[in-house]
This record gives sequence, structure tokens and C-alpha cells, in this order.
Amino acid sequence: MKVAVISLGAEETGSVELPDEIFGQEPRSDILHRVVRWQLAKARQGTHKVKTRSETSYSGRKIYSQKGTGRARHGDRNAPIFRKGGVYKGPVPRSHAHALPKKVRRLGLKHALSAKAGANELVVLNAAECETAKTKDLVKAVGKLGWKRALIIDGPEINRNFALAAANIPGIDILPGHGANVYDILRRDTLVLTEAGLKSICERLQ
Repeated sequence: MKVAVISLGAEETGSVELPDEIFGQEPRSDILHRVVRWQLAKARQGTHKVKTRSETSYSGRKIYSQKGTGRARHGDRNAPIFRKGGVYKGPVPRSHAHALPKKVRRLGLKHALSAKAGANELVVLNAAECETAKTKDLVKAVGKLGWKRALIIDGPEINRNFALAAANIPGIDILPGHGANVYDILRRDTLVLTEAGLKSICERLQ
């Protein structure tokens, strides 16, 4: 698959061949779903916590006699049956991460890239570089290119001025080549690969 290479000035600077084994696959929703679910589960903090009956602030004294009152038998006020008592089998801090084979993860990334290429939502940029770190200059360039919700994937190193200029633009994200992932690719309308980013992804997946 051959696509044009453009500059930030919206000028065509050449073309590049996209490998079919990475960008020409038939996307499978089940594979993409598994990888996205794995990513989101791994990203969860898992810090949710409730107090058990041993952690609530009531006294541990028995509230009234076991017999002779005509009322139900109870121990202390920390029991889960009482208001503001401890919670029975509530959530505790834990990891939500689960295992996913590396082959499935690699396949998911290929399918995400193929989905963008197949939907004509993939753009190849010659370089993501700015002379200055001014956001207004980059906003003009992005507006001219028509990018509203875009993910830009660069090579191993991101240009500092470009990263600073893009930081304040809503809907524009930038990642190094090794940070490319299925979730971020799918949640943006346009995928922008620099030539260095394309080379980094091809080396990673071949």
C-alpha cells in the first residue's frame, strides 16, 4: 500500500510503501476488544477500599444483654447490619491486570493500524518538528491539515519544541514509536505517523 508523505505545511514531499503484513490485515473486532480491555484493566489503580467491622470507629462493647430484652441478639455496633457499620466483603486494594499473550497484543496493534489505513484515517508526515515551541503556530498548521482528534506517533525521540507546542492543543496527542498502543490509536479520528515513527513501528512488529 503506497501513501503520500506530507509536511506540516500540507505540501506533498514524496510517498512511502506501507507493509501489507502490518497495515493490510483484515481488522477483527474481537482481537481489538481483548487488547483494549487488557490495556484498560492494567491501567486501573485498584485503590478502592471500604472499612470492615474491625476498622469502624464504634466501641466493641455488646450493645445490650443477650437475653431478657425481647429484641434480636446483637454484638457491637460495628456489625454490617447497622448503619455506618463495617462493610461485609467489600472492595479491597488489588490489581485488575490480567494476562494476554504477546502474540495477541502484537496482532491487536497490527489490526488497529490496518483499521486506520483501511478507513483512510492514516497520514504519513515527513517530520514532527517545530522551530519554536509556540502553540499558535502549530494550531494554524493543524487547522490547515484538518486534524481535530489526532494521535501523532514519532520516532524514538520526540522533538521538544513540537511536544511543548502540542501540549495545549485539545484532541492532539503525541507518542514515541515504542509507546504506540491499540487504545490510543482507536480513540482518535486520525492517526499520524512520522517517517521515523513508521520505521520504529515496522521494526517493532516485523
